Amino acid sequence: MIAFKTSLAMLPHIKYIMKSLASPLLHALEEQIDELTDVHDLIESSIIDEPPIIIREGGIIKDGYNEEVDRLRSAKNDGKSWLAKLEAEEREKTGIKNLRVKYNKVFGYYLEVTNSYKDLVPDYFMRKQTLTNAERYITPELKELEDTILGAEDRLVSLEYGLYVEVRSQVAEQIVRIQETAKAIAGLDVFASLALVAERNNYVKPSINERGVIEIKNGRHPVVEKMIPNDMFIPNDTCLDNGKKLISVITGPNMAGKSTYMRQSALIVLLAQIGSFVPAESAKIGLVDRIFTRVGASDDLASGQSTFMVEMTEVANILRNATRNSLLVLDEIGRGTSTFDGLSIAWAVIEHISNPKLLGAKTLFATHYHELTELEGKIPGVNNYCIAVKEQGDDIVFLRKIIPGGADKSYGIQVARLAGVPESVINRAKELAEELANSDITVHVQETASDKKAKKNKVKKPEPVELDQMTLYDTVSDADILKELQELDVPNMTPMDAMNTLYRLQSKLKNRWQV
Repeated sequence: MIAFKTSLAMLPHIKYIMKSLASPLLHALEEQIDELTDVHDLIESSIIDEPPIIIREGGIIKDGYNEEVDRLRSAKNDGKSWLAKLEAEEREKTGIKNLRVKYNKVFGYYLEVTNSYKDLVPDYFMRKQTLTNAERYITPELKELEDTILGAEDRLVSLEYGLYVEVRSQVAEQIVRIQETAKAIAGLDVFASLALVAERNNYVKPSINERGVIEIKNGRHPVVEKMIPNDMFIPNDTCLDNGKKLISVITGPNMAGKSTYMRQSALIVLLAQIGSFVPAESAKIGLVDRIFTRVGASDDLASGQSTFMVEMTEVANILRNATRNSLLVLDEIGRGTSTFDGLSIAWAVIEHISNPKLLGAKTLFATHYHELTELEGKIPGVNNYCIAVKEQGDDIVFLRKIIPGGADKSYGIQVARLAGVPESVINRAKELAEELANSDITVHVQETASDKKAKKNKVKKPEPVELDQMTLYDTVSDADILKELQELDVPNMTPMDAMNTLYRLQSKLKNRWQV
């Protein structure tokens, strides 16, 4: 209640300041604010400024608010002085010099007189208890004081809580007025907070369009930039539309800043659509109906779902519910399964998104599958971007800058060194990488359900496909590739067999061109 009263005290000042503002929206908010002076005055007059934490132990109601509270509080606080005064008066009237007012839990308050002064006890003293060397008495006045003092605290606590409940009920009766004012203050708080952040952090006013064009120049991540000292955050541009710049395929090593870049783009779009200035040099924001994200790896052990299953469930939700006007942020689709399956899924997802008849949504797509960079120029609207990296011997420096083009390396071993992996492991990894790069790798495709069905129906199926990673020293002629194509039993191949075969033949052609 006291905190509420303190807030209410600010309402007249807020309304006074808002009256000078010209914005129609802020003027409408000012008119919705009720100063609630009556509610403020009720709490101000009834409840003390620093009440106890526990409301059922008294000490809540202010002096002067209720006469009975004042009387009981006086009895509780002044009881000892009343008893001392009574004791002095009775000594003077009776001449009993050692008369004492005492108390115990059994008899309450009483007057004690020793036997040597028993003859001076007046008639209005009523004997209460006889001791060996003294007598204990009670008087009507002492009895009245006893009732007042002993019952004052309990009655005071009960009365104060009852009065507090009454005050609370009176405030609750004004709940509609309070809620309307609170809603207006909340709206004002949103605008004030966004304005303060925009001013402190050099945000700009975005221009909004309905053409689906997103052009962000030198955009920044509103949170990450605050965590990096000395304004060292590297800004980046984002360009998306519903045509030639529909999908951005972003490649680059881990820790280079791909996720930060994609998230900042989504946050800038979100900030613009809630009416905020945005962290950028300039921004043109096309309205989107929803922002879908698939970022980060996680599993759901409770329901028995693996990381890959969670990822695919989220991808399915995105592909089924996104529209042409949505913004998609997809990070490392397909990484939770085998290389060829993952690449196939990522490739198919890009094809689906890029097809305007199926989806056609603006997309930021980060991946480690460098093969996806080949989609630029083959699929309309797909463009390659990568994170700039500077090599210094065996080390790398992340420049954090998004540039056109695809990354030609993953720099996994260099990132491992940065992460603190032991040098012996790093050196062995480099040796293995060189060996693998200079050798043929055969991948045997597992028997699929369609393979088993072919066996059952005694249909001739192709032999297991071997995927050879060609080296620079392998030579393949056009005639060899054409002969292999002619011998393929395409009608009886599974989709995965077909994908693996195409991948192998494509690798042969690439290496032939390199040679």
